[in-house]
Amino acid sequence: MLAGVYYFPTDYGIDVAELARALEERGFDALFLCEHTHIPVSRRSPFPGGGELPRKYKHTHDPFVALSFAAAATHKLKIGTGIALVPQRDPIVTAKSVASLDRLSNGRFIFAIGGGWNVDEMENHGARYETRFKLLRERVLAMKSLWTQEEAQFHGEFVNFDPVWMYPKPLQRPHPPVLIGGESDHTIKRVVEFGDGWFPRPRNAWEPGAAMARLKRAAEAAGRDPASLPVTVFAAPADREKLVPYQAAGIHRVLFEVPDVGRDEILRILDKNAPLIAALAAGR
Repeated sequence: MLAGVYYFPTDYGIDVAELARALEERGFDALFLCEHTHIPVSRRSPFPGGGELPRKYKHTHDPFVALSFAAAATHKLKIGTGIALVPQRDPIVTAKSVASLDRLSNGRFIFAIGGGWNVDEMENHGARYETRFKLLRERVLAMKSLWTQEEAQFHGEFVNFDPVWMYPKPLQRPHPPVLIGGESDHTIKRVVEFGDGWFPRPRNAWEPGAAMARLKRAAEAAGRDPASLPVTVFAAPADREKLVPYQAAGIHRVLFEVPDVGRDEILRILDKNAPLIAALAAGR
């Protein structure tokens, strides 16, 4: 089982290139960066975690720009969005960003996506909470056409364009894996319909074995091989005993949090977890 981290790449936090180098040096598999374009002052949408919205949500770099610095500073580290808010992103521009980053990183990019929770944030982008997953689906399918077709076109309810040329194409073929975030049965249906993997969080008594069984049943019912849909768990516990069921269930990758603390404390946390990373990679 592979192990990486996720991080809110803030303007006051550790330099992303330094973080990426530190992860690669310690044997971590991947760095996933979170996204919020902005936070409306109205705060109509309550923070799902309860209480006040953490400061980091208002201070994130654009994930594609930050991941470019991470890729340039490393050689093997996988880089990913965790998650990219697709309902808030133009599909043609985003397809170009994904393809460019994948080529420039030598095929190391992973595109983990989700629908988002902040109603007023997505409304500022012209998206609606009630239809965000329909919009997400069409934008993913449109991006896949742009990545794989020489003269791509798409005609849907939300996305519509006649034949276009878009280069570069991604280095990974047919395209970087699209991992879909969420834990519900609706999410799993999206994963098996148009995703390349699942990106759940261990919430509400989430149990790895039962979760993998749900995915397997849905994949087989849709005529897909469950082995073609690897699972990366966001916000997994950095505890060897607690991770035993994850490994036994066949989870492909776990992501630990890099907290919103200072540079030196982050590096100490990475040093503390380095033996766990090595043990997981060795299957111990």
